[in-house]
Amino acid sequence: MSSGAPVLLLWGEHPFLLREAARQAFGDRRAQEIDGASWEAGLTSDLATPSLFGETRALLVTDAQDLPVEAVEEIGRYAAAPSDQARLVLAFVVGSRAKGPPKKLLTALGESVEVTRIAIDRKELPTWLVRRAKERGMQATPKGATALVQTLGEDPSILDQAVEQLAGSHAEAGLTPETVAAQFRGLGDRRIWDLTDAAFGGHLPVAMRTLSAMLRAGDEPLALLGGIASRLRDLIRVRSLPPGTPLGEVARLAGLRFDWQARRYVEQARRFEEEELAAIHHQLVEADGILKQGGAGNVVLPQVVARIAGGQTMGRGVRAGA
Repeated sequence: MSSGAPVLLLWGEHPFLLREAARQAFGDRRAQEIDGASWEAGLTSDLATPSLFGETRALLVTDAQDLPVEAVEEIGRYAAAPSDQARLVLAFVVGSRAKGPPKKLLTALGESVEVTRIAIDRKELPTWLVRRAKERGMQATPKGATALVQTLGEDPSILDQAVEQLAGSHAEAGLTPETVAAQFRGLGDRRIWDLTDAAFGGHLPVAMRTLSAMLRAGDEPLALLGGIASRLRDLIRVRSLPPGTPLGEVARLAGLRFDWQARRYVEQARRFEEEELAAIHHQLVEADGILKQGGAGNVVLPQVVARIAGGQTMGRGVRAGA
C-alpha cells in the first residue's frame, strides 16, 4: 500500500487482511498496537511528541469499530492537524453486507482521514494464494490454489495458514491439487464443513441456504446430522478447556490438526454455555431417533440448524414420517 496519509482508516470484513494492509502502510516503521476498546485518552498527543531517538511514531488501532465516542473525537481533532512525523492507522472490521464504516464515524473523523477498503474478491483468491506461496519460496499452480479454496473455503486467514502448512510439508512439490489433497485429506466434506461452520457461527441465513442446497442435491439427512454432531463434540471439548489455553494446545487436546481450526472452534464454543451445548446434544439425539424412524429430513434438520444458529428451541411434536 503506497498511501502516505498521516491518518488512514482501513475497513473490510477480514481482520487478517486489514492487519496485512496496515503492515504495508507502515512500511519499515515499527508500530505500537492497541485494541479499539482499550483506547486511552491522549494517545494522539503521544503521536505528536517527537521520539527521543528520532524515529517516526506509528500507531495501529485494531478493532477500531470498538473505539469509544471520545476516542473518535480525539482522533478527528488530531487528523485535522496531524504530525508529519507520525502515522496512525485504524483497522475497522465490518459485517459481510456492510458498504463501509458508519457515516457518523466518517463525519466525526473528518475529511483529513484517508479511507480505504481492504478486500479480496473470490475470483481473485487463487491469484492471491499463488503470490502468498511464492513469497514463501514455494511454487504454486492456479489449479492448486483453486483446489485449496474449494477445500478450505474463502477465509483469507485460514487459506494463508494453509499455505504456510504446505510450505513446511510440501516445499518442493509446491501448491498443487495433489498436495492440497494430501495435506488436508480428512477434514471432512467441504459442504458439511460449510454447513456446520455457518450453523455454529450463528449465521442462520447462510446455514439454512447451505442445508437446503444439500438436501436438494440428495445428501443423506443422517450423514448431515452426523457431521453436525461431530462438530458439536469438538466444541464441547474446546469449551471445557481453561480460558487462555494456547491455540496449539487447544488443537492438540481437542484432536484438531491445525491451529486455524482451534481458533475457529474457540470462537464458536464461546457462543454457548456448557449447558446449551449439552441441550443441543440432547436434541441431536432426539433428531437422530426421529430420522431413523422415518422422519422427513427436510423437516427435522432445519429445526436442528435453526436451534444452533439462531438460538431457537427445537420444536416439539415432530413425528416420524412428518
